Amino acid sequence: MAALSTPRELPEGHPQRARLEPLVAAAASALRGWQPVWSGFLDADLREQAETWLGDLSDLSLASWGGFAGAERRRLLLQPSEALAIDPADTNQLSIGLAGLTISGNFLFDPAEAADFRAALAAAGATTAELGDLWLRGDRGAQAVASSALAERLDGGSGLVRTVEVRFEARPLTELQPPAARPRRTLSSVEASLRVDAVGSAGFGLSRSRMAEQIRQGAVRINWQTVTSPSRELVVGDRVQLENRGELAIQSVDRTRRDRFRIQMERR
Repeated sequence: MAALSTPRELPEGHPQRARLEPLVAAAASALRGWQPVWSGFLDADLREQAETWLGDLSDLSLASWGGFAGAERRRLLLQPSEALAIDPADTNQLSIGLAGLTISGNFLFDPAEAADFRAALAAAGATTAELGDLWLRGDRGAQAVASSALAERLDGGSGLVRTVEVRFEARPLTELQPPAARPRRTLSSVEASLRVDAVGSAGFGLSRSRMAEQIRQGAVRINWQTVTSPSRELVVGDRVQLENRGELAIQSVDRTRRDRFRIQMERR
C-alpha cells in the first residue's frame, strides 16, 4: 500500500486552530488506519472550515450528513479515497448511528424557542457532539436528530423546558418530520437600508417585526456568528443564517436613483 498524504498542520495563529485540530487529527487517523472515522455533530461553520482545510488531500474522501437533506448540523465522515468502506452517496449508510428524538409537551401557554429545548437536553446529559438539528413542532414540542446512543439514553425519560414538563422518546429517522428542503432561489429587493432585519425580512419572507424578534432571540447569524442587533448592516458576500429557515447570501448591492439599495441575494 502506497504511503498516503497527511493533513497540513494548523499554524499557531489560525483563529480556529483549537476547534479544527481534533478534525485534522481524525483525518490523519483515517489515513493512517485505512478506515473511516466519524466526527460528532459539528456546527456548520466548523464543518465548512474543516472541508476547506482538508479538501486538497487527494487521498482523503469527505462527506457529511445530518439525518435529512438540508440539515445544518452534520457529522463529518473522513475515509481514504481508495478504500471507501461507506458510500458517501448512500444516505442509508450515512445514517447508521443516527436516530430521531421527540421532546413532547404542552406549550400552548408557555411557548418555547429551540434554544430552550437544547438547554433542556443539555440538562438531561446531551452533549453538542451528540445532537444534530432541532426544530419546533408548534405547541406540541420539538423533534431532533441525535446519535443513536443519546436517543437510547434519553428514551422514556422526562425533563423540563421552561416551565413545561416534557417526555423524551427515541424514534427512527424515517418517523421524523424535518423542515422541508428548500431549492436555491435568486431574489431581488429594494430596501431603504442594509439593516439585517430589513434584508432578512425580504429574503426569508417574514414581517420585519418578526425578523427583528428572531434576531433579538439569537436565532440569526451572519457568517455563522450570532447577532442580536437588528440594525447590523450587511455587505456583499455576507451570509445570513436563520435557524431552520436556511440561508441568504448577499450577491450584489446597487444604489437606485432614489438613493435606496437594490439587493440581489440567493436563498439557500
